[in-house]
Amino acid sequence: MATQRATQWGISLWEFQVFGERTGAPPVVVPPGAVRVAEFLAECPFTHRLPDDPIIFPSLPGASHMHSFFGNTSTNAMTNLGDLEKGSSTCDPVIDLSSYWVPTLYVDDQPVEPTGTTFYYLGEGVRDDVIAQIQPFPKGLRVVAGNAKATGPDDRTISRWSCLHANEAGASHDFVRCPAGTMLESYLDFPQCWNGRDLDSPDHQSHMAYPVNGACPATHPVPVPKLRQVLRYPVNGDPSRFRLASGPGYTMHGDFFNAWPTDELERRVRNCINPIIKCGANGNP
Repeated sequence: MATQRATQWGISLWEFQVFGERTGAPPVVVPPGAVRVAEFLAECPFTHRLPDDPIIFPSLPGASHMHSFFGNTSTNAMTNLGDLEKGSSTCDPVIDLSSYWVPTLYVDDQPVEPTGTTFYYLGEGVRDDVIAQIQPFPKGLRVVAGNAKATGPDDRTISRWSCLHANEAGASHDFVRCPAGTMLESYLDFPQCWNGRDLDSPDHQSHMAYPVNGACPATHPVPVPKLRQVLRYPVNGDPSRFRLASGPGYTMHGDFFNAWPTDELERRVRNCINPIIKCGANGNP
């Protein structure tokens, strides 16, 4: 079943939901008209470009390839949690002070920024009884998803490229050729199991894990929302014209630095994700 989004972007290839019976949880009272999908979202437009990465290269301005930043307007190489909390945001909701960033896309060696920038917080990927146990991200959590150093499309890369309104073009770890009148889409799912201790790790990934058989592994026992990064770029045609600042399309990766207000993130997880209810940017059904 494809999910019809309440935005101008319509249905996308990778947006699918699987429904089943809740187990080990009390019955959920769903508000009239609510859709049974564990989701809330933030729309966070592009803010700025810098060759900085406060997760990979903290306090080293210019040490990274070029990144496109979304959400918090203050992010640079020196950024810490306190800086984000004092900053401002392009997100809807504006209370999301988190920072999101990806390698910049170049077309014919000119930077192109996405015009659709949606960050979904989801409960999918685990059993319903696990969804009921999902906890908010801890404030200050930092995580990188994808493989910036991938040497081929099957080299531990999880990002996907597809075309908006052109499912016949298929999907790939590398760039795809999109028909005229469509847009190039990038999808990336972050891991949704936390080790319960660390806000970061030396490789910026091992404190997080992906679920196994619908549940979190014993090494990473705390289920948190699945962050899905969906970017729509206003480009199509010959993919040989495209490159990322990090390299080919299969090097797509995303960085997330959580600065949601604790109470608000808890509310959204409790009211939207745990009971499996589809909410909008305002955190309501």
